[in-house]
Amino acid sequence: MLLEGRTYDSNVLSALKLFKQKTGYFLSQSGSTFKWQKDFYDHILRSDEDILKQVAYILHNPVRAGLAKNWYDYPYKGSMLYDLSNVDFI
Repeated sequence: MLLEGRTYDSNVLSALKLFKQKTGYFLSQSGSTFKWQKDFYDHILRSDEDILKQVAYILHNPVRAGLAKNWYDYPYKGSMLYDLSNVDFI
């Protein structure tokens, strides 16, 4: 997951913690055996150029984990900002 604060007082850390709390509760109530890992890795990006590198890195995580042969075959990917059918940036 790649999150970006859009205002000066954005709190991405709080947003991620709340996301994990709400989705974890929903999943436990729905009978799912999925559990979020306790911690997560965070990294501050310094420029727009770094964002595309991180998007590519994230999209290739399922390939590295052996869950898909190609990143575009992995069904649980998405973006609210980038058109993932356009592979020119990856």
